[in-house]
Amino acid sequence: MVIESKKLSNLQLELLKVFSYELSEEQLSEIRNLLANYFAEKASDQMDLLWEQNNWSEETMNEWGKEHMRVRQNG
Repeated sequence: MVIESKKLSNLQLELLKVFSYELSEEQLSEIRNLLANYFAEKASDQMDLLWEQNNWSEETMNEWGKEHMRVRQNG
């Protein structure tokens, strides 16, 4: 069995530096929330970009909802 060694990403390396210190459970929870909020914001920004690039609207969402209901009713 060959185990392939993979290089750590810059994020992993930075997190290792942060987590080399003993933190309280409260601090760990705060860091988890910071990371979750950061990535949620990035995902939201990307969705906003997709909406803008594709000229999607509230009507688009309504049409998608109708398509989903048709699939469920026929499926």
